[in-house]
Amino acid sequence: MTRQSFLHWLLLAAIISPMHQAAADQAIAPLPVPPPVASAAPAQAAPPPAENEAGNPGRFSIISENDYYVSPDDKHYTNGVRIAYLSGRVTPDGFWDGAFNGLSRTGLIFDGTEAHKRKYGFHLGQSMFTPNDTQSVVAPERDRPYAAWLYGGVNMLQETRHDSHDTLENFELEGGVIGRWALGGVTQNDFHQFIGVDQAKGWRNELKNEPGIMLTYERKWRFQQPLYGNLAIDAIPELGGTAGNIMTYGQASLLLRFGQNLKADYGPSRIRPSLSGTDWFDADRLDGQFGWYIYAGAQGRAVARNIFLDGNSFVNSPHVNKKPLVADLVTGAALFWSNSIRLDFTFTQRTNEFYNQTGHVDRFGGVNLTFQFF
Repeated sequence: MTRQSFLHWLLLAAIISPMHQAAADQAIAPLPVPPPVASAAPAQAAPPPAENEAGNPGRFSIISENDYYVSPDDKHYTNGVRIAYLSGRVTPDGFWDGAFNGLSRTGLIFDGTEAHKRKYGFHLGQSMFTPNDTQSVVAPERDRPYAAWLYGGVNMLQETRHDSHDTLENFELEGGVIGRWALGGVTQNDFHQFIGVDQAKGWRNELKNEPGIMLTYERKWRFQQPLYGNLAIDAIPELGGTAGNIMTYGQASLLLRFGQNLKADYGPSRIRPSLSGTDWFDADRLDGQFGWYIYAGAQGRAVARNIFLDGNSFVNSPHVNKKPLVADLVTGAALFWSNSIRLDFTFTQRTNEFYNQTGHVDRFGGVNLTFQFF
């Protein structure tokens, strides 16, 4: 899949940063005797201005993940692209706030009794998977099948503040298709032809057309230890699960970060399944405009269903025997300026996903560009 994801890039940035400043003076009355003496107390310094999200129209992000970024391989999870929109703060008593409150009344998620902020998002994406040998026209017997997943989704996010930590909840619904409808072979081979790279010859053996759906809920806890100024370290454990005919799994994660302005998010956004901080970003929690961090983490998944390994749900199709436990190790860096622009880099190493998987473990890189909508 070498380099094909570069077609999906847009470069757009805008910097909007409202500033305000206030001061107060206090005078001391003159003394009666001897001759009058006047003095003044020093003015109180105004707190650093915060980015006001009241009129924030939202942000777009473009994620590209590809094995070519970090490895000469062209196999297994070989390319993923995701375009997403994150709203500004949800308006109280509006449509989206009503949807949050409806789920809150279940007593299971989105508790509205403590200080919180809510946002929603939409996304579109495509993920592609190939066997190790892409030059054979015959379906591989002991390697994962060709498959692609073309999807869209909506998610609802709520951050809740507590005395000792913050939490972030993400409730997400995705729907899409696999098979030729997902356009995996067209996307890969047309681009390979354009750049003069050998085409994958086995896409005729890909999984059959099938609509798919996934429902996801995850909760993160952020524990932060300030160091100096707005430098800090934090730990973000996470529990979650996904259910559907495309993938069904439970997961547990831990992300460790060091940097500046860590309260603005919960880590970089990634393509599922992954250790992802979601698309959440809150400019109101910035101390100054600039932020950065480096991070490392791990996610373990107990997998009950993976259609890209198990094959189609209702018809015979190529498949392999998946492993029930899979882990990702990730590291990377993030750089951002206020709510205007952001750039993330991620390296992921994934343990073997099926039995008799040959070669070294899968590796892929990711680049995420985010910019404010205006």
